[in-house]
Amino acid sequence: MLTLVTGGTGFIGANLVEALNRKGWQARVLRRPSSALAALEGLTYDTAIGDVTDGPTLVHAMQGVDIVFHVAAAADYWRTGVDTMMRVNVDGTRTVLQAALDAGVKRVVFTSSCAALGKPPFGQTLDERAKFNLRPNEFAYGYTKHLAENVCREYTGRGLDIVIVNPSVVLGPRDINLISGSMIVEAARRGGIPIVPPGGVSVIDVADVCAGHIAAAEHGRTGERYILTSENLWYAQLFGLIAAAVGGRTSGLRLPRFALRLGGNLVDFLSTSLKWKLPINGEQTRFSAETFWFDASKARHELGLTPASVNDAVRRTYAWYVTHGFIKPDTASRDQVRQAPHP
Repeated sequence: MLTLVTGGTGFIGANLVEALNRKGWQARVLRRPSSALAALEGLTYDTAIGDVTDGPTLVHAMQGVDIVFHVAAAADYWRTGVDTMMRVNVDGTRTVLQAALDAGVKRVVFTSSCAALGKPPFGQTLDERAKFNLRPNEFAYGYTKHLAENVCREYTGRGLDIVIVNPSVVLGPRDINLISGSMIVEAARRGGIPIVPPGGVSVIDVADVCAGHIAAAEHGRTGERYILTSENLWYAQLFGLIAAAVGGRTSGLRLPRFALRLGGNLVDFLSTSLKWKLPINGEQTRFSAETFWFDASKARHELGLTPASVNDAVRRTYAWYVTHGFIKPDTASRDQVRQAPHP
């Protein structure tokens, strides 16, 4: 089985290549000439030079390919402009799907996001029936993934076999660009987490995300979307797991919801008007007062998703960052690194 992985030099893509190696499927990675290959260290793959916005290079890369895993995206939305997200996430998806149709690819698995489902009511969950319910300027990244899913539905109608997967917040090894792993790295460097937001998130280990991708390729129903997540946690719970893993502490300072909403406006002002370079944006600040929780029952029933605990994901991520020099552990944390689980 020959597969093409777009975004294979990134976090989820590199882990997917590792999962394909274990599966015994051949992996071809689409990459630009300038792409860093550090996330793919130790893996077996061949490469095709190209870009998701360059149709001719995609058709060439897909020659002989059975399954395309379209993982590539501008996912670090707090660092990326809206124009780039539209070009990569929406226009790039259209270009990839057209190339797959032209090349006669048997199936495409599209990596969307739970962000494409919108915002759940506070304390409740959304499933695959949800429709994006935010204004484009409220959550530009989620909006672009929503539009990309619409492109997938258009091409499904044109006869291309597409399955959509929607991961939640993803933790795990090979996150060299600190997409979600920044929470763990910063907690380790600062000796803990000083402030706890009042909201919550849905989290999953990247190994389970990749297992979900492969299961979607094998068993997913054409045109369907599948939420990939493990647990819905309050930030207080998640940060407690992180603090325990890194040997740090969580502060008793819990911010009220209104403070995060006002803080988001302040962050927007500082970053746009005063041009301050901040580690977060206004969207992240405001959304940390909400509960982005999702229901993965469909993936459990139809794809056989059996995700590990978030605690295991946190410990495994921390162990990888220590082993690869991102974090220097203190003596108290070394036993936790040695005991970290592996998929």
